[in-house]
Amino acid sequence: MGDPHEAENWGRFGVDSVERRMLVAAERSVGHRLRPRALTLGGGSRVEVEGIADDDSIIAQLIANQGAYKPAFRNKALADMLKLLWVRSQLPLAERALLIATAEVVPAFGGWVAVAAADLGIEVLVYDGEDVRPLRAAA
Repeated sequence: MGDPHEAENWGRFGVDSVERRMLVAAERSVGHRLRPRALTLGGGSRVEVEGIADDDSIIAQLIANQGAYKPAFRNKALADMLKLLWVRSQLPLAERALLIATAEVVPAFGGWVAVAAADLGIEVLVYDGEDVRPLRAAA
């Protein structure tokens, strides 16, 4: 029958939400269950990650924007990159940091942003509505 608390494990991501579909696609790609979770980190700071493996080895943030590209998507990408870097630095078991974006957000990773993500060890995955692929393979 499954976990009776499964609905709770999804937090604010409803059954038909794009965020939930993005996490499920990422799970298939990385081979780990990813669910939203609130964490208390250094100095008692509370932060919610949109996806984290049960063993804390993978953390993920989602950029689920849809529709026409807006420059604000780049700001969201940069903010999520910073969040991933900080959370990864605070979790001793975190080995991978994933930034999962819808195809509409890909232009936000033009120029130096994609290079910075790669140099900082952040894997950018692009969600095409069914699956996720690494940014370079999706472009």
